[in-house]
Amino acid sequence: MDPILTLVGALMLVISIVLSPLSSRLGMPVLLIFLAVGMIMGQDGPGGIRFDDYQLAFLIASLALGVILLDGGMRTRAETFRVGLRPALVLATLGVFLTAAGAAVVAWWVFDLHWMLALLVGAIISSTDAAVVFSMLQGSGVHLNERVSATLEIESGSNDPMAIFLTLLMVTLIGNAGENTVGSALLLLVQQFGIGSVAGLIGGVAVVALANRMRLAPPLYPLLVAAGGIAVFSATNALGGSGFLAIYLTGVVIGNRPVRMMPMILQVHDGLAWLAQLCLFLMLGLLVTPSELLPLAGGGLILALALIFVIRPLTVLATLWPFGFNRRELSFISWVGLRGAVPIVLALFPIIAGLPDAQLVFHAAFFIVLVSLLVQGTTMAPVARWLKLEVPADNAPFRRFPLDAPAAGDHELMLFPLRGKNWELPRRLDQLKLPDNTAVAGVFRNRLCLQSQPDLEVIQGDVVAVFATPSVLPDLNKSLSGAYAPGHLAERAFFGDFVLNGDALLGDVEQVYGIEFDELPPDLSLAECFAQRTKGRPVIGDLVALGPVTLVVRSMNGDTVAKVGLKMDAQQNAAEAKHNSTDEDKTH
Repeated sequence: MDPILTLVGALMLVISIVLSPLSSRLGMPVLLIFLAVGMIMGQDGPGGIRFDDYQLAFLIASLALGVILLDGGMRTRAETFRVGLRPALVLATLGVFLTAAGAAVVAWWVFDLHWMLALLVGAIISSTDAAVVFSMLQGSGVHLNERVSATLEIESGSNDPMAIFLTLLMVTLIGNAGENTVGSALLLLVQQFGIGSVAGLIGGVAVVALANRMRLAPPLYPLLVAAGGIAVFSATNALGGSGFLAIYLTGVVIGNRPVRMMPMILQVHDGLAWLAQLCLFLMLGLLVTPSELLPLAGGGLILALALIFVIRPLTVLATLWPFGFNRRELSFISWVGLRGAVPIVLALFPIIAGLPDAQLVFHAAFFIVLVSLLVQGTTMAPVARWLKLEVPADNAPFRRFPLDAPAAGDHELMLFPLRGKNWELPRRLDQLKLPDNTAVAGVFRNRLCLQSQPDLEVIQGDVVAVFATPSVLPDLNKSLSGAYAPGHLAERAFFGDFVLNGDALLGDVEQVYGIEFDELPPDLSLAECFAQRTKGRPVIGDLVALGPVTLVVRSMNGDTVAKVGLKMDAQQNAAEAKHNSTDEDKTH
C-alpha cells in the first residue's frame, strides 16, 4: 500500500473534521463541508487526485449507506410508527414515482434528452437521502413534533427500494438487456420490497438474540451489531432484495428491543455513522469533476429549483392530504425533501452499465444534490421555527453507562447536569422526587465527588450520578430537568398555565374557566376534540384554537391524549386577573 495515499486520505479526514465546526457558524450542513473538501482534493482542485474507479466507489458508498441506515434505524422509535408509518410509506412509494415523473419532464426540457434518459434522471433524483435527513434532524438542535419527524425519518429510510427499482428499470430499458422487461421489472419490485422487508425483520431478531445470549467484552457488542447488520445487508442483496431497506429494518428491530449494552452500542454507532458519512461524501467529492458541472449549471439549477419549489410540494400534497397533516406540516415536509448521497450513488449505475451520456447523468445528479444541500439544508432549522413546528425537547442524561454485571440487571449509571432556573436555589437530595428502584450514586462538584447524603444540597452546576433502569427515564428526566429552552419553548409559554385531563369535557372547561365554545358540543372530551382535528393521530404539541383559548397536547397515552395545556390570550388573561382581584376585594 502506498504510504502517500494513506497519508493523503488521513489528512483529508482530519481536515474535514477540523472544519466541521464551521457548519454551525455558517449555517450549512456539515456534509457539504466534507463534499467540498473532496472536490478541492480532486483532479480539478489543488489536491490533483484522480479517482475514477466507479466499481470501488459503488462498493464503498453502498457499505457506508448501510452503516448510516443501521444507525438511523436503531434511533427510530416504534412508537413513532403510529403517526408516521402509513404516510411515510405512501410518500416512499407513490411519492417517489410522482417525483421521478415530474423531474423527468423538466430534465427532458432543460437538457434536451431522449425521454428514456430523462426518465432515468428523474428516477435517480427521486428519493430523499436518509444520510442527510438523519444528520440534519439530529444535528440541527430543532425538535420537531412527532408526526413530522417520524414521517421524514421513515420516508427517507424506506424510499430507496422504489428509487433503485425505477433506476434499474430505466437502465435495463435503455440498455435493451432483455425482452420481457415489464415482467422482469415487476418481479424486481416485489423482490426489492418483499425480500428486503422479511430479511430485515428476521435479521434484526437474530442480531438481538445473538447479542443477548453472548457474554462478550463490552466493546465487542457494537461491533457485533455492526457486523450483523452488514451481514443482513449483503445477504439480502445476494437474494435480490433491497439491502438498504433490510438493514434499516434490522436497526429498527434492534433499537426497539432490550439489548445488552444498548447505550454503548448507540454511542459507538453514532461515531461509525459519522465516519461513514465523512468517507462517503469525501469520496463522492473526489469522483466529480467540477469543470464538467459548469455546462450543466443553467439546466441543473432549473431542475433543482423545480424539484424544490414545485415537484416535491405537489407530490407531498397529493400523497399526504388524507393523513391529517396541517398546512404548516405539509409545507415543512415539502421543504425537507433533501437530496444527498443516494442520488449520486444511483447515478453510478448508468456509468457501470456503460450507457450513453452516463457522465452527463452523473454530473446532473451531483449538481442537484449540491443545490439541495445549499438551499434546503441551510434553511431547515429556520423554516421549522418560522412554521412553529418545534416542541420542547425531552430531557436526557448527559451520559449513560451500562453496568455489565448479572446482579445489576438492566440498571445503568446516568449523569444529569443540573442546569436552568430550577436549580438556582439549593435543594436537598431527600427533597428530590426520584422514581422507585433508583439511587443517587454521588454528586460531582468542582471536580470533587461528594457522597450521597439525604441532607446534601445540590445546586446549578452540579452533576448528579444516578443508578436507574431505562424504564424510569421519563420520570427521572422530569425530576432532574436541566435542559436549556428558549423562551417560546419554556414549559409555561408553550403549554400554558393550566393542565387538564384529556377526558375532561368541553362543557366542564366552559364552566370552570368561564369560556364558551359555541362551535363544539359540550359533551365532547378534549381528547376527542384533538382526535377529530388530526384524524385520530394527535401528537405532543398539537394545537386547537377555540375562541379566546388555545389547547395544547402535553402528553399522550398511545393514540389518546392524556394531558392538555390551556393557554389564554392576553385579553382573557387580563379579564381573569381583574375577576380574581374583584373576588379578593369582596372577600376582604
